Amino acid sequence: MNPTDDNLPLLDELLCFAIYSTSLAMSKVYRPLLSGLGITYPQYLVLIVLWNQDGVTVSQIGNQLFLDSATLTPLLKRMEEAGFIRRERSTRDERQVIITLTDAGRALREQARKLSDTILCATQCSKEDALMLKNQLVALRNNLEKNIR
Repeated sequence: MNPTDDNLPLLDELLCFAIYSTSLAMSKVYRPLLSGLGITYPQYLVLIVLWNQDGVTVSQIGNQLFLDSATLTPLLKRMEEAGFIRRERSTRDERQVIITLTDAGRALREQARKLSDTILCATQCSKEDALMLKNQLVALRNNLEKNIR
């Protein structure tokens, strides 16, 4: 019996698998670059949020990264232990935790600036094609988000 007789799609036909496997490949490109900085990819994303706006709440970071606080809290604890951020309770609302960069966290910004060109080179895309692809993926994500709320 042919395994495709029951009309199940092949992996190579699935959009979700193409996105998933591409994400894995992207992570593999980032891993050695970020390990040289002493951070993981999720930590890098948190730092990008903070480099653009320091002193934000855990929920603000979570909203930007599409992560819940249960996922984010252990990540932030590890970043604090590594000396990249500080976590402090808000004086206005003790339920909120404010995340700020340390000098070490700010210093990583200069080293991380080189990553974009390295990643773009690895994609073998032009800047224009990479931007177009990113915009298509953002639109896809936004469409999918509408269906899970």
